[in-house]
Amino acid sequence: MKQTFLSIILLLSVLTGCTRPTEKQEQYTDYVNLFIGTGGHGHTFPGPVAPHGMIQPSPDTRIYEWDACSGYHYSDSVINGFSHTHLSGTGCGDYGDVLLMPTTGTQEIQDLGSESQEMAYASPFSHDEETAVPGYYSVFLKRYGVKAELTATKRAALHRYTFPQNRESGFIVDLDYSLQRQKNEEMHIEAISDTEIVGWKRTNGWAEKQNVGFYMQFSKPFTCEIIDTPAEVERGGKQTVADRAKALLRFETETDEEVLVKVGISAVDIDGARRNVEQEIPSWAFDSIATATRNEWNDYLKTVQVESNDETSKRIFYTALYHTAVHPSLFTDIDGRYRGMDGEIHQADTNEEIYTVYSLWDTFRALHPLLTVIDPQLNGKLIVSLMQKYREGGILPMWELAGNYTATMIGYHAVPVIVDAYMKGFDRIDGQELLQACLRSAEYDTTNIVASKRMIGGLMPISKYYKNTIGYIPYEKENESVAKGLEYAYNDWCISVLAQALGDTATAARYATLAQAYRNYFDANTKFMRGKDLNGNWHLPFNPRSSDHRNDDYCEGTAWQWAWFVPHDIEGLVELMGGQEDFTTRLDSLFNADSTIEGDLVSADISGLIGQYAHGNEPSHHITHMYNYIGQSWKTQQLVDTILYTQYFDNPDGLSGNEDCGQMSAWYVLNAMGFYQVCPGTPVYSVGRPIFDRVTINRPNGKPFVITVKNNSKENRYVQSICLNGKTLDTPFFNHSDLADGGEMVIEMGNTPLN
Repeated sequence: MKQTFLSIILLLSVLTGCTRPTEKQEQYTDYVNLFIGTGGHGHTFPGPVAPHGMIQPSPDTRIYEWDACSGYHYSDSVINGFSHTHLSGTGCGDYGDVLLMPTTGTQEIQDLGSESQEMAYASPFSHDEETAVPGYYSVFLKRYGVKAELTATKRAALHRYTFPQNRESGFIVDLDYSLQRQKNEEMHIEAISDTEIVGWKRTNGWAEKQNVGFYMQFSKPFTCEIIDTPAEVERGGKQTVADRAKALLRFETETDEEVLVKVGISAVDIDGARRNVEQEIPSWAFDSIATATRNEWNDYLKTVQVESNDETSKRIFYTALYHTAVHPSLFTDIDGRYRGMDGEIHQADTNEEIYTVYSLWDTFRALHPLLTVIDPQLNGKLIVSLMQKYREGGILPMWELAGNYTATMIGYHAVPVIVDAYMKGFDRIDGQELLQACLRSAEYDTTNIVASKRMIGGLMPISKYYKNTIGYIPYEKENESVAKGLEYAYNDWCISVLAQALGDTATAARYATLAQAYRNYFDANTKFMRGKDLNGNWHLPFNPRSSDHRNDDYCEGTAWQWAWFVPHDIEGLVELMGGQEDFTTRLDSLFNADSTIEGDLVSADISGLIGQYAHGNEPSHHITHMYNYIGQSWKTQQLVDTILYTQYFDNPDGLSGNEDCGQMSAWYVLNAMGFYQVCPGTPVYSVGRPIFDRVTINRPNGKPFVITVKNNSKENRYVQSICLNGKTLDTPFFNHSDLADGGEMVIEMGNTPLN
């Protein structure tokens, strides 16, 4: 990333055949820094991808452990090759399918053991010779003297490699490679001509049955050697035998000779991968494809136009907006076929796409609410896709990956995604069917779920039985009992809202009662949410700073962070804590407490600490806006300002925690514009601290919503007045309908706190 911002713009000018755009032709992609989040624990990747694209060609710099979740880490100096499936910002690793590496000279493929993050054919590289912009990635591979360039459409990738003169040039196609070394259950690779390679594999990793077929076409004929005999390898300090599936391609090249490669993938079959290539990349026109993908990104990014002299904040903002459109990812082939949750091949309805990579524990909070603002049609498609997964698999996913239930994380947060959209006008599916899908997730019923026994146990844990029968989850019966209980209460409240909107008063009443179960975890003496046993006794010993990752009463957090997860009943939580004065004191103490976390296995997800507030992980994301509910809005404004300027940066370490498939960035996008939705399911936005002089949200209905900020500066971080469509607001809240119908909000800022 050492290339200057200007040099990247010049590169784009070469790709597009034009000079730097005028202000009226502003290219918002110019503000995207794809290396933000590739350092620290952001877990993003810099390779090119179309918005919500199926294929993600990107360099892999490491294989194992937490910071290999995306395959790339900015601190590394060696590239293993370019695989075609990647996850953006997750805390679990998978994918890294169909790796391609150009070579010159001897092709080394011996196994280096599980202690090595490198493949035998890896090459050193320098960030000084690396470029990444939306739709385009380039790097120079020092070992081979080859320049690599990548671009992508929604379902296919195009590579361009510039070789030196060499009589032993070629490629390694490595099918048995994957991130985190998933178990290869099935593999096949073959050359079907002297310019085409195809293959198929099924892996067992985070996704228990991930299927991927590929088709590659090369612009230069090759000779091919297939390596498909098992080999002895070292794994975890022990020798074992592993299957292999590699193709070693060879040819001669002249000085600066370009060799191009088309790559298609499919979860259905090899023919689907081939058709994806044939339909989306019919020519070898690399530059025009890169330009077209860049233009797709520009169309997405210009849904929000921000005006400011703060160029750094604009780069952070548009990079964040970019990250909100990497996942969920397209899962239907060009012919509409896809692999369903039942493992069968299905045909999607015309113009109806199915998606994958649903990180719902994260994204229900800000990503999906953001999409209801800037692209409700896409959000609707994502919900239609979720409901199709429900029909095929028997239950809504918790965290879906490659057509698989993973049962990762807690709660059933497909419910707030569905309910929030419904309350904002989503009407593509009958409300009664939506309600039945939501109820299925809330009840304890392990039957008729199409998944392994292990997955069913995660999708339908015994905790649901206890929350529905005795009103709380005994800690000795299940880990993370408090976090699960609090999230279940919120999820059940969402169900009550949907039932009420549909006129089902009995269901609404039952789930409104279940939504009050958060009270059962509150300890009036300590003022924390605590675990209790089957007899109603508090879990001892108790330390609100203690963290035993995934083994205690909380989930990726402590009692300090989880005391506030009652987004659906803040008024009730205030009363529970002793009234507004006591609540305010407790909330203040969260941000002022010592940041020490204690325990033998402290969760690495507890990061971005301000006191005991942890912005680097999702359970804290709504908390700053709670001050708006108790008449101390200036504290919301002050804290949001602090987070925007101290937790997000224009460099590889620019995120304070995992990106989590767009959630961390969606929080930034919404709050930088000036508002946030505290409780998805209630279509109300809380005003915070806008940082741009003017924001125009270009709604798809042609009715823009404009936020004009007067007296804006870093010093003037306090709201003095809010005027919505000519009317002064008495409280820092406005409705989704106010935004959906277009209009203007004028916010006047100052350096004096006001309540």
